[in-house]
Amino acid sequence: MRSARRWIGSRSMRVGAVAALLAGTAGLSAADAATPSEGTVSDTSRSTSWSGGPFVAPNVTGNALDQPLCSLPTDCDDFTLHVDTPAGYGGTHALTVAVSWADTAADFDVYVLDKAGNVVGSAASSADPEQVILPPDSGDYTVRVVPFAPLGESYDATATLAELPPNPAPGTDTPPTFATYAAPGSLPDADNAGEPSIGTSFATGSTFFQSSLSTYKVTFDDSTSPATASWSDVSANAGNGCPQGSTVSLDPILFTDHQTGRTFESQLSGANSLTCFTDDDGKTWSPSTGGGIPSGVDHQTIGGGAFSADGLGALPTSTYPDAVYYCSQDIATAFCAVSRDGGTTFGAGVPTYSLLDCGGLHGHVKVAPDGTAYLPNKGCGAEQAAVVSTDNGSTWTVSPVPGATPGDSDPSVGVGSNGTVYFGYVGADGKPGVAVSRDRGKTWTDRQRVGTTAGIENAVFPTMVAGDDDRASFVYLGTPTGGNYQDNANFHGVWHLYVDTTYDGGKTWVTSDATPNDPVQVGSICTGGTTCGDDRNLLDFIDVTLDDHGRVEVAFADGCIDACVTDPAHAGRDAYATIARQTAGRTLLAAYDPQVTNVALSSLSLTRSGGRLTATSVLTNTGTTALRDVSLQVLDGRKEVGLVTVAGIPAGASRTVGVDWKAGAGPHTVTSVADPRNVVVESDEADNKLQKSIGR
Repeated sequence: MRSARRWIGSRSMRVGAVAALLAGTAGLSAADAATPSEGTVSDTSRSTSWSGGPFVAPNVTGNALDQPLCSLPTDCDDFTLHVDTPAGYGGTHALTVAVSWADTAADFDVYVLDKAGNVVGSAASSADPEQVILPPDSGDYTVRVVPFAPLGESYDATATLAELPPNPAPGTDTPPTFATYAAPGSLPDADNAGEPSIGTSFATGSTFFQSSLSTYKVTFDDSTSPATASWSDVSANAGNGCPQGSTVSLDPILFTDHQTGRTFESQLSGANSLTCFTDDDGKTWSPSTGGGIPSGVDHQTIGGGAFSADGLGALPTSTYPDAVYYCSQDIATAFCAVSRDGGTTFGAGVPTYSLLDCGGLHGHVKVAPDGTAYLPNKGCGAEQAAVVSTDNGSTWTVSPVPGATPGDSDPSVGVGSNGTVYFGYVGADGKPGVAVSRDRGKTWTDRQRVGTTAGIENAVFPTMVAGDDDRASFVYLGTPTGGNYQDNANFHGVWHLYVDTTYDGGKTWVTSDATPNDPVQVGSICTGGTTCGDDRNLLDFIDVTLDDHGRVEVAFADGCIDACVTDPAHAGRDAYATIARQTAGRTLLAAYDPQVTNVALSSLSLTRSGGRLTATSVLTNTGTTALRDVSLQVLDGRKEVGLVTVAGIPAGASRTVGVDWKAGAGPHTVTSVADPRNVVVESDEADNKLQKSIGR
């Protein structure tokens, strides 16, 4: 279930952009009513279709808080949908309402109302088709199609009961655990942290947090458990070298290049940004031109990494080794510009997609170790997508993620050390999902829903980070409460910060509740842009990074503090600067996994030949460290018949050892013991012994 999520400024500008086309359709007739006017779906008849139009006059009255006005017959088109399903049908099926039209420059919105007139689902993005995915509960519904920018188009619609695809079983790894660190209240903007950004310098170990106009440096002392955090304000300003820093902003963003340690803080100023960068953890800052020309007016993002060997501009023009990307959207298109001098200046803005390809808003740009750049988008036709450049930003290609239906929150990508791409999103059903690409976005595999063990029914603000190629973490705000999460008056779900982690390249994921005793929000969360009420306190996204040991660090705005934590009746609407940091469990870098030493006796077999017995034992190193020397003892009854030293067993390897001896007639009970003198300090001493018997 989704509700409207479109930046309202983009709505009005898009209507203006198509005004000339609308003038050309003035001679068309008024829209017809939906044809037919009603239909039924059931477990035996799973689909129904209808159409409407053509439409001439736009209806832009709908927003995140209110349904559109439908005072004229041509303002809205209503279809009555009857749903008849047996009990429990929703466990394996979903109801999908899809509305499409021929001209991708046009735009229709969709609202689904229950019998009482309450909005239970909506789709008001720039996607074509618009899709609403709901539980297939029996009842009578109104599907309302609204011509937001119709351009004389008609629409075609279907309602379908579809079987849910099977989901892989959750992983069996132990989920990591987290501790939270709130900024000191004395810091400026500590209580104004909507849309925070986070970055870490592997060179110094420092973490940087952007909270509105303020840039914080955070250092963690891991000599204690959990670690202690020290926060300081290192914001850019005229006094430390960058006069445009921390002055005014429409949107804040921060990016730290892990390898070089350079940190950028950017404040949107309209058609460009006021940007500064630092190489000494915020002691001094340098000015940047901000972005390329042309640049967009909204939703800027900065990222960086290695230059691609493909295409033009594969070499820097200064001593700074990496490329820096500045991307932003300008309603009808989006632009990315590349800096080859470390972000001091930027080249021309290059169009990445237009409204004919994707909706306006995009997520944060990420750069792979091979220089491939990824810009995720939540609505490119019927799917979400990664927009990909393999030639240093000269050209861009839209790579849809099959099955990832458009949602309200911007998706996110994380790129592993060998280029594996992890795509995290929230679909039209409100559920968090992931997909993986191992060929730079050409194909996607292992798409699955996550958060199932926590019963997540609604999620917002997905963000992704990867470390080693087979390890990644997907972070979002989630709640097990279903329904319209943007219903400020009636939604009472409790939201926590969740982290799903994979250690096997996205085949399976395990879920952690990073804030088990402290909700991030109680009640609704609005993702509808500037028309929201007080439940847009968290704004539009959160952010995640990893430190030099692979620990996951999440920047989020905590909307539930003080009395709200212990008494949900005091649900607040705060936005407090907070970091969730991994405290235990395997990190995203295997080099820092906890070292485990263990030898197991994995099998024992006995054979008799003439008057001799042979015991064949298999020793396996089940730990993470190599074993130098391991003793193996074989007992016939209580008598030792063999003591062998096995040299050099690498982690994960096995060695087979045979011991034979002269044995008399009759049955024998043979015991094989690994490390009988307990020389090796092991994580598990219970797997060192096996016993078998053999008859006459």
